[in-house]
Amino acid sequence: MMKFYYSVLIFLLLGNAAMAQVPKTIIDSSVQTQKPAGEGTVEEQLESATANNSDNATEDDSYWQLLRQYSRSPMNLNTASQEDMESLQLLTPLQIQNILSYRKIFGKFINIYELQAVPTLDIASIQKILPYVDVSNAEDLFTAVGKRFRGGSSSLLVRDKQTPEKSRGYTDYPKGDSSNHIYPGSPEHIFLRYKYSYKNLMQYGFTADKDAGEQLFKGGQKQGFDFYSAHFFLRNVGIIKALALGDYTVNLGQGLTQWQSLAFGKSAGDVLNIKRQSPVINPYSSPGEIFFNRGAAVTLAKKAWEATVFGSYRKMDASVNNGADSSSVDDYISSIESSGYHRTTTELKNKGVVGQTTYGGNIAYNKNMIHIGINAVQYKFSVPLQKTLSDSIAGEPYNLYRKLGDNFGNYSVDYSYTYKNLHFFGEAATTNNNYYATVNGLLLSVDPTVDMSFLYRNVSKGYQALYANAFMENSTVENEKGLYSAISIHPNPMWHIDAYADFYRFPWLKFQVDAPTNGSDYQVQVTYTPNKQLMVYTRYHAETKPKNLNPDDLPLSPVVPVTIQDWRIDLSYKLTPSLIFRTRQEMSWYNKHGDSPENGFLIYADLLDNPKGSKWSGNVRLQYFETDSYNSRLYAYENTVLYDYSIPVFYGKGYRYYINLNYDVNKRLSFWCRWAQTIYKDQATVGSGYDLIQGNTRSEITLQGIYRF
Repeated sequence: MMKFYYSVLIFLLLGNAAMAQVPKTIIDSSVQTQKPAGEGTVEEQLESATANNSDNATEDDSYWQLLRQYSRSPMNLNTASQEDMESLQLLTPLQIQNILSYRKIFGKFINIYELQAVPTLDIASIQKILPYVDVSNAEDLFTAVGKRFRGGSSSLLVRDKQTPEKSRGYTDYPKGDSSNHIYPGSPEHIFLRYKYSYKNLMQYGFTADKDAGEQLFKGGQKQGFDFYSAHFFLRNVGIIKALALGDYTVNLGQGLTQWQSLAFGKSAGDVLNIKRQSPVINPYSSPGEIFFNRGAAVTLAKKAWEATVFGSYRKMDASVNNGADSSSVDDYISSIESSGYHRTTTELKNKGVVGQTTYGGNIAYNKNMIHIGINAVQYKFSVPLQKTLSDSIAGEPYNLYRKLGDNFGNYSVDYSYTYKNLHFFGEAATTNNNYYATVNGLLLSVDPTVDMSFLYRNVSKGYQALYANAFMENSTVENEKGLYSAISIHPNPMWHIDAYADFYRFPWLKFQVDAPTNGSDYQVQVTYTPNKQLMVYTRYHAETKPKNLNPDDLPLSPVVPVTIQDWRIDLSYKLTPSLIFRTRQEMSWYNKHGDSPENGFLIYADLLDNPKGSKWSGNVRLQYFETDSYNSRLYAYENTVLYDYSIPVFYGKGYRYYINLNYDVNKRLSFWCRWAQTIYKDQATVGSGYDLIQGNTRSEITLQGIYRF
């Protein structure tokens, strides 16, 4: 069967090559896909992040909200600060510094096409930001607070998502049964958000969220929705650079101490995007229930100095072990629950059982091209936090250094410096237990057509940080040394070559890796864009990771290197000004030359239609996948309703399709509808545990409406 699909892939490759034309590409406000180029880049980065770390997915849609805000009210490059441009996450630090230098030397931009004269800004980079920026006469960045309350816009979003097939959690038990694992609520996942915003200077609103299986206004959820959130955020009022009340996120340095917003790791789509860039505090209005603070924060700025202080108190979900049942005499937190589910008796029992107090701050000096910052975060729990350990440490030895206690902190110094075509950045951090971590990077423009990046990280085996999110191979910031290097070559507008290599070491044990180990990761992508109608890229990725392999059930598990490879070709072709065809073919090989090798294959085709002047738009996908097991799994980003995104994992054998429809009644009212279904071959059930579905299909339906006023 695999040989047949290899033949299909080769046929499509030859067909793709035959379609290519080679007229000169120029800058144009139009884009090659239905989504703006910037959003396409983010999709690739999210896909790579999910594939590398599927256990740490986030529901934070703040970044999508930001991009949509700038698409409606573009950022003025004549007044935008460095921080404003960093928030887009579409420009490298060198590109941002060059825009600021160009503006300082030559004055305000007269036309957006002047961006072609800015060093290090190639056509691909300009196309990424075009949907979100413009140039105009200077605006008053310190608009009176009263005007901000009157001159903005409001929106109300309602989303309902559910799986029509009943899983075991809804069907196994009669009503009134006291089992710990029954889902007492309805299968709808309901999300509600109201938001008022005035440009990027003021924002306030609230959100409410109920997951599938949770009750609404009854039982364990008599207060209505399971999760509520509210926020008020203000920028640029006198010396107040930013003020947050309610729920907000904090991003410090390079993510070694705390980074709660979306951040990307290794991605062939943007190999230079290795530096964490964000304002220190940001408003939070997403459905995720974990990665945010609740309280107050303020950033004050005067000349080259700025200072941030923040405080937060939250009730956290956790599994608390009773000391009488262990070698300890005291209660302790064995794990913080991050799913946000409160359906079963056990999940409700763990809801909000631990109080978490967080406070900290940042002092930064920014002048010319130099930045130096000092960061501190302190945590206090009502119950000590430590990972589960058996009486003899040999039970779970990788948890040996995960004892944090009830009061601990992270402290760091971060820096950045731009010199000509070089940009240095980094952070050095420690804990109250004197374990260290450091990240240091370099971005350089070797030539107008060649850019490079390097990043070294060294995080000791005992370093722990609750909400850290630095550039790592690990899903958490701990127990890792590594060197990443990347190159981006764009000899002309038609060709773009991106590649990276990452070598890393884990000095201590990891889950399912019972020894200190090494690993490596390589990726290369070649993109061909002959005109505004066609874009095609091919990508090869290979990673060798350590893993326990103990088929003979030995007392000590041998650790062996396992190689995972995949090859992808992706094509996008604009059939008409409103109709786009996209296709992808991807193959994976797991441990190809080792014991029990496995293969995977995926192919899909999309049609995206967005007729100009029409109230209707939509897209469809038809997909086939076939893998030998979960080890050779594949991921694919899917279009869905506004502000939502889906990156399912595919393994086994089957088909998937989805249909998205959008109808704009008028400028104020819009509706979305999405139907998706996976049909598995040779399977009698789908899923596992209490999410097990009898049958070979799993479907999702999403309905969403937005009213703007």
